[in-house]
Amino acid sequence: MRIPTEPVGSIPRPAVLLEGMHAHASGLIDDKELDRLFESALKDTLRQLEATGSPVLSDGEQTKPSFATYPIAGLPGLNPNGVVISFADGHQRQLPALTGGPFRYRTYASSYLEKARRFSGMPIKQAVISVSALSLLYPQEGIEGYDRAQFLEDLAGEAETDIRRCLDRAAHVVQVDFTEGRLALKLDPSGALLQSFIDLNNQVLSRFTEEERRRIGIHSCPGGDHDSTHSADVPYGALLPYLFQLQAGNFYLEYAAEPDKPSVLASIKKHARPSARIFLGVTNVLNPRVETPEEVRDLILEAAAVLPARQLGTTDDCGFSPFADDTSTSRAIAFAKIQARVRGTWLAEGVL
Repeated sequence: MRIPTEPVGSIPRPAVLLEGMHAHASGLIDDKELDRLFESALKDTLRQLEATGSPVLSDGEQTKPSFATYPIAGLPGLNPNGVVISFADGHQRQLPALTGGPFRYRTYASSYLEKARRFSGMPIKQAVISVSALSLLYPQEGIEGYDRAQFLEDLAGEAETDIRRCLDRAAHVVQVDFTEGRLALKLDPSGALLQSFIDLNNQVLSRFTEEERRRIGIHSCPGGDHDSTHSADVPYGALLPYLFQLQAGNFYLEYAAEPDKPSVLASIKKHARPSARIFLGVTNVLNPRVETPEEVRDLILEAAAVLPARQLGTTDDCGFSPFADDTSTSRAIAFAKIQARVRGTWLAEGVL
């Protein structure tokens, strides 16, 4: 039985690219030189992903500033002092805040897909940020002349366009990064905030046909930045009943790092629609130890004892470097883990 396997997205950037990005920010190199470094990193990432045997590629987010902020990078009228997200190791990430409207993306994810297609003819998936994550850009104090309702209407239109442009450009699948789901429960244990996020995403997803939604997926994890998380202390079982309300055909779920896998599988079995494809994370991106293919195989077989094998796929727990400056995992380890996932999936196929 064939088991599909796909990356989540981000791959650690080469050191030469990170140095170049810093030099560009300091005015030491020009746009042309930075673009040359971006192109070199993209080519190498696609080549190394192909070498792992992965049947589906991603651009590794080599040219994204981060998985969350690519639509607004360089957008004028942003206040840097927006929502702060705290991680378990004490470090923080901060989103900017909007200061005016109407809200429009500056960059659509399809631009990354188009660049990757120049260098590979293999299936390429494209990650986009969720509408709910970007809803956090609107400041609590409001914006004079641009109310939250109008912002959300504008935002939903832009999020739809972001997904649709990727589908129209033949993305293998469009993955919506929804890593704020578990965090929402941490911030508001009542579930009201999370439900509002679910409803907002479904507002966008409802604009696509059933056939289109089969090429749309949702990625969920408790955050993965500098080998730390922002919401792993929230029980997975509390999130999943909400998560599977999302009207998408595929779900990419952090799983390898979960301490209580039987309960996770039981919750998936209870709440996932029979038509949904469940891509379980079988490599722990927070742990530098590279899994063996046999370990990956065994994780899949354990899952297949609970969930229908026809519903299963494999992925990584999270991106390996969702923010460009995250160097906690080396490129070599990331590609080795991906290869272990691919080979372990092949082994499981031979058993199932």
